[in-house]
Amino acid sequence: MAYKALDIANKILAKASSSDSEELISNMKLQKLLYYQQGFHLAYFGTSLFDEDIEAWMYGPVVPNVYEQFKDNDNKGIEYLEEPITLSGYKEALLFDEVYRVYGKYSAIGLMEMAHQETPWKSTNIGKGNIITKDKLTAFFKKRIKHG
Repeated sequence: MAYKALDIANKILAKASSSDSEELISNMKLQKLLYYQQGFHLAYFGTSLFDEDIEAWMYGPVVPNVYEQFKDNDNKGIEYLEEPITLSGYKEALLFDEVYRVYGKYSAIGLMEMAHQETPWKSTNIGKGNIITKDKLTAFFKKRIKHG
């Protein structure tokens, strides 16, 4: 079952504020975390975590409607306002938490630099409206999954 990207964004914001550092994350960092969550979900489950497309903007992957929702925050941290959704499956929740644990520790710039080195972003024309396809995400992130 695919969720709304904004619901997943709120879940990421809630997770960030409940972590040990209680860090509020910027819109830029949120965008990159959405990219990693979607990529690993596609690779592991073969389905989208959220339906909205991710576009290849100058500063990396962006989900436009989520960007618009939080753009007034500029580079300041975003407080989550809504109770986060619960993911439907146990494995889905585990994957979400693991992706956050691994990638949440990086700065917005660190995540941007990482994404800029990866095939999905590098192989897509840069600019608003240029979609990083789910096929590109799936193929790339399948190579990153450790089965065990």
